[in-house]
Amino acid sequence: MIEEYKSMQDNKVWELVPLPEGAKPIGCKWIFKTKRDSKGNVERYKARLVAKGFTQKEGIDFKETFSPVSTKDSFRTIMALVAHFDLELHQMDVKTAFLNGDIDETIYMVQPENFESGDPKNMVCKLTKSIYGLKQAFLGVSIYSWFCMSMTYLLATNDIGMLHETKRFLSKNFEMKDLGDASFVLGILIQRDHSQGILGLSQRSYIDKVLKRFGMQDSKPSDTPVAKGDKFSLNQCPKNNLEVKEMQKIPYASAVGSLMYAQVCTRLDIAYIVGMLGRYLSNPGMDHWKVAKRVMRYLQRTKDHMLTYRRSDQLEIIGYSDSDYAGCQDSRRSTSGYIYLLAGGAISWRSAK
Repeated sequence: MIEEYKSMQDNKVWELVPLPEGAKPIGCKWIFKTKRDSKGNVERYKARLVAKGFTQKEGIDFKETFSPVSTKDSFRTIMALVAHFDLELHQMDVKTAFLNGDIDETIYMVQPENFESGDPKNMVCKLTKSIYGLKQAFLGVSIYSWFCMSMTYLLATNDIGMLHETKRFLSKNFEMKDLGDASFVLGILIQRDHSQGILGLSQRSYIDKVLKRFGMQDSKPSDTPVAKGDKFSLNQCPKNNLEVKEMQKIPYASAVGSLMYAQVCTRLDIAYIVGMLGRYLSNPGMDHWKVAKRVMRYLQRTKDHMLTYRRSDQLEIIGYSDSDYAGCQDSRRSTSGYIYLLAGGAISWRSAK
């Protein structure tokens, strides 16, 4: 917390002023996270000060919002190119100061808990720069000669001199931490075999964490994420208050959300069933929960599987698409799917009604 607060002070994110009459400050809170390495060991503890931007009013506290974010498709495309051209891949972390962009609006925020000065009821923070949680918050993305996702830069190049020059430039202008060869990004383990020209992306660590969270770490593995011929419909949803109350005890939405992150990053093999389970988030039934657990049992069996890219004779994008016909039992709408591959591995996919 002290580190984060000092960063805010050094970057002059706010100035302490009396609250003007009629003005209403937005709130803020501390968010805590334990950062771990690819083996699950604690790397460091981090605190982030976040504004409660949901209370901002359009036209008063902000004019418009535009926060570009990098997609996992971009990340995977870079990984495919790294494998094909056997590029050097290094990683640097950006500290908080990089994220604090200037803002035009006048916004008052209550003082951070445990760091109050003077009379906290009357003295507030007048923001001069954006912080996490604001409608104006920057969620950085840059895809040119390097790739930035969240607060991590992935530097990919075949020129060692340019690599070190870029690192020096970034370190000179921002507070950076050089992590060397990229190995663990966004919970994804990057494994390389230079002799074979292979790069693999694994989420074993994340999957283990999900299985443990839902008590499925010792579950019997499943051969497939869904049984052939299985159909899903609103008829499987709770039909009375007793069934609704029973399902409220089950962390269905949390489980599907956890599966969704694995699907979005590397596990395209569960895209269809995760999309199907997502249709019943508002009122899931026991049948839907059993299938969600089956998907976790499938991941238990396949958690060592990796999304793999390799050096190829010809670099080309190959795409496939398909659709069922009026497959939805409730609306008679179709489910469509597509996949695009580069350097022998999937870089983009989707399954949706």
